[in-house]
Amino acid sequence: MSIEPESQEQERKDLAEILRGLRQASGLSGERLAVRCNMSQTKISRIETRRHIPTVLEVEQILSALEVPEEVAQEILRLARRANVDYASWRAYARVGLYHKQAELKALERSSREMRHFLPAIPTGLLHVREYAEQTLSKTVASDPARDVQRAVQARMDRQAVLDDRSRSFTFLLTEQAVRWRRATPEAMAAQCYHMAAVSLKPNVEIAIIPQTAQVPGTPLNVFVVYDDRLVTVELFSGEVVLRDPRDISHHLGLFDLFLSHALRGTDATTFLRRAAGDFMRQRD
Repeated sequence: MSIEPESQEQERKDLAEILRGLRQASGLSGERLAVRCNMSQTKISRIETRRHIPTVLEVEQILSALEVPEEVAQEILRLARRANVDYASWRAYARVGLYHKQAELKALERSSREMRHFLPAIPTGLLHVREYAEQTLSKTVASDPARDVQRAVQARMDRQAVLDDRSRSFTFLLTEQAVRWRRATPEAMAAQCYHMAAVSLKPNVEIAIIPQTAQVPGTPLNVFVVYDDRLVTVELFSGEVVLRDPRDISHHLGLFDLFLSHALRGTDATTFLRRAAGDFMRQRD
């Protein structure tokens, strides 16, 4: 997926102007359109002034209320879908400090009630022990941007307090590869597995593991996180994509449920993590 920030900003501007122009051409005031769409007049105003990016469903409601012809409506909906995709590169985060990304994630977690993490390659930062976090946040190839590793690690450690908030639920779904991939010393890997086993005992946390022996009718292409039913974040090597289209969210929820149905859960998953920790401890020799 290639998303240029300048192009995306222009598309959002175009969408707002098109919707405002269609309303004005129809002769409807913002108040009357709001009634027809079952929205507030404030939301209509925020959409038309680009202070709120409308979801695809909101655009559909507006187009229906304005009785826009189907062919035109489909073009506008395609524009709305593009406008609902964000992309941020890791280079951009590194320029302002990776700890800012941790603050952004903390705010997103604090505003969500149910979070589902699909982790085919690596455990998420919410599950890291410090030494493991240091390894994952350090440069790996020459083209990686410079970063303040220790500040980012501390911010990641601070984020983990949210796991003790029982008003929020977390499901972390990992593949066996994500558990066993050697990103640190055997001692650090063992500590990481023991830590995840301990976290799995929290009443609002589930850690599930897809074993390599499972036959799964799907391919784990990306790390992704679903926040309630509001948005999905998808990690790439170069950055992160944020999806807000309800159809994209539904698609990822379906994938999550598919993968989860092939996973070890509960005490089976906890036992698996403890055994993996033991395996790493034996590798010290």
